[in-house]
Amino acid sequence: MKKLLMLCIGLVSSSYVLAQDITDAVRYSMDEIKGTARFKAMSGAFGALGGDMSAVNINPAGSAIFNNSHASVSLSLSNKTNDVAYFNGLNSSSNSDFDLNQLGAAFVFTNSDINSSWKKFTLGIAYDNTSNLNNEWIASGTSTTSLDNYFLSFTNNSEIPFGILKLQPGEFIEEAYADIGTIPDNGYAIQQAFLGYWSGIIDPVNLDDNTNNNEINYLSNVAPGSFNQNYLYSETGYNGKLAFNFATDYDDKFFFGLNLNAHIIDNERYTQLNETNSNDGSVVNNLRFDNLLSTTGSGFSFQLGTIIKLTPELRAGVSYNSPTWYRISEELIQGINSNNADPDINFISDVINIYPEYRLQTPGKITGSLAYVFGKQGLFSFDYSVKDYSNTEFRPISDSVFSGLNSDINNTLTSAATYRFGGEYRHKRMYFRGGYRFEESPYKDDNFYGNLTGYSLGLGYTFGDFNLDVAFSQAERDINQQLYNVGLTESALIQTKFTDVILTLGFKI
Repeated sequence: MKKLLMLCIGLVSSSYVLAQDITDAVRYSMDEIKGTARFKAMSGAFGALGGDMSAVNINPAGSAIFNNSHASVSLSLSNKTNDVAYFNGLNSSSNSDFDLNQLGAAFVFTNSDINSSWKKFTLGIAYDNTSNLNNEWIASGTSTTSLDNYFLSFTNNSEIPFGILKLQPGEFIEEAYADIGTIPDNGYAIQQAFLGYWSGIIDPVNLDDNTNNNEINYLSNVAPGSFNQNYLYSETGYNGKLAFNFATDYDDKFFFGLNLNAHIIDNERYTQLNETNSNDGSVVNNLRFDNLLSTTGSGFSFQLGTIIKLTPELRAGVSYNSPTWYRISEELIQGINSNNADPDINFISDVINIYPEYRLQTPGKITGSLAYVFGKQGLFSFDYSVKDYSNTEFRPISDSVFSGLNSDINNTLTSAATYRFGGEYRHKRMYFRGGYRFEESPYKDDNFYGNLTGYSLGLGYTFGDFNLDVAFSQAERDINQQLYNVGLTESALIQTKFTDVILTLGFKI
């Protein structure tokens, strides 16, 4: 009965080690607004245009461009294709999702005093899916580095006495794993060494001859050679933003806006590594390592923006996005097995590590925009944004682990610019749209995480009081994805193609 109860144990761990990393900093700092079909068809180049519900998420002054109260709802069909190269192996995968992309409304209130320069103000609310985190890929190939290096890396970098890995009289293996996780500062590292030992992958060296139990060394039961590896990465979730908007129009030339934003993170990542070998002298010939990380969070940010009509045709816009201040909670479930494992090792896969809530500050962003409007015939627009990803910060900064992680972020990430171009041509009730975008890598080494390039096309038709729009967009990015942060740091080259088809219904209210 005691063992059955332990299967659903919740563990409050004071260890942050490797539960967060630089990829998390990038993942939650990037904002890929899906938006309305018109917004997406013009590659999001809307900072000086406004008049679209998703434009409000670029420049909050954009809602003051509306002459009438307006609402829109957008649905999207998204596809992500991954071509993965890992040593001598090649794999392809494709994932499709149907989702609510955007929902929002802006209410226009006209000033009844015709002599006032303040012509109108708007109140709005808009939800946008800023990041679709659904993703899945498989890397398979023959490597010369085994997973044993992952477990040995924790024993090499930390003083882990063998006694802490042993079971106490009457103690079950899942109890020991859970108790280790509560050790301050080093709990996660010792847990990984614990998994390596009880799975039979690593063992202490010359334990009987060692008089100082705090200086134990560990060796691998995996012999050198070649290793057939199959790594599965599966991720689900989203990053969403709910914007509460206020904007005003001064003399039909100056437009000012403010957004107060609530952010939501809901993310789950599962990885599984299967490894086999037939190396001479190897005690461990097959193993499997599972990790399931669940992340939830909420955050706040604000935006300020203005649009200026320099001439009846030429518009300029500038907006500032504040950092986003997140509070994030995470849970981790691990499982491991090998042909040399203790028979009870599988019970660990049912223990949940619940980590302390931590804070994440993502970087702010500045956007400058220009647009030229050819009367009712069409328009051309350009947006330029800059975001310094090295300003991403995990908190509390007094924590030694977060302090080291923030230092790594500062040394690894950099400032990145985004260029967006969009155009629209009108023929009677029909609109033809197109766009192009280029996003620089947030990493100093763009060979590790490449630049993104994309294009978009779209059509729209107005029925008077409502409009129907459709857009197609496609973008590509190459990433060298490390399997693990330490030990087994081999990378899989992932060539990803993002494809979206978006349908929007907009109408006056």
